[in-house]
Amino acid sequence: MDNAEAAALLKEHLEGYRLRSCADLVTLLGKPQVAEPRGASGATYQLEVEVHWDDRPGGALHVLGSIDDGGWRAVKSLGRLHPGVRRTVRWRVGLPDV
Repeated sequence: MDNAEAAALLKEHLEGYRLRSCADLVTLLGKPQVAEPRGASGATYQLEVEVHWDDRPGGALHVLGSIDDGGWRAVKSLGRLHPGVRRTVRWRVGLPDV
């Protein structure tokens, strides 16, 4: 897996989620979003974005995005045998006061 290419694809994909409203992100709770972008190298990657409540329902949201090449390294990274192979990005989104 080309780590730089994977990181760039993940960053680009997540930018769309950063532009979404909190209300829109709430509709994605419990519904993993999966995509298979193709990099400039021609490699296909598996990308997944999940939205969870950060600490309590109605509070801040936790958005987690990860990407891998779907190969054996991805399986090992899920088992934490090779940390850093699977690229992951997280951030919190605070809900506005009503």
